[in-house]
Amino acid sequence: MAQGLRFAIPIANGRLCSHFGHCESFAIIDTVDGTITDINFLTPPPHEPGVLPRWLKSLGVDIVIAGGMGVRAQSLLHQMGIEVIVGAPEEDPRILVDQYLKSCLRVGENPCHH
Repeated sequence: MAQGLRFAIPIANGRLCSHFGHCESFAIIDTVDGTITDINFLTPPPHEPGVLPRWLKSLGVDIVIAGGMGVRAQSLLHQMGIEVIVGAPEEDPRILVDQYLKSCLRVGENPCHH
């Protein structure tokens, strides 16, 4: 049976946005058996505490790849069963997902400390 994952990546100017809560859109990327099958760019609801984790859960997201993200947002996503990766570079979302799927995504420090 095909194994699919849905990724969400905060986007600004076509690349990963370093601040999760203040992005222009989210790249929602579907994969099956390690291959990207679909990508959509969705405008998130207005930023308020707790809104983005609930919205991403409603979209069926499995994994969020972000640059910086506050502890509360990480905690809410984890509670909803969504894997969180922080410290990702400002890169094209397709490249980030491809690197994740090939187990070669390099992440650094989380720039958000709130």
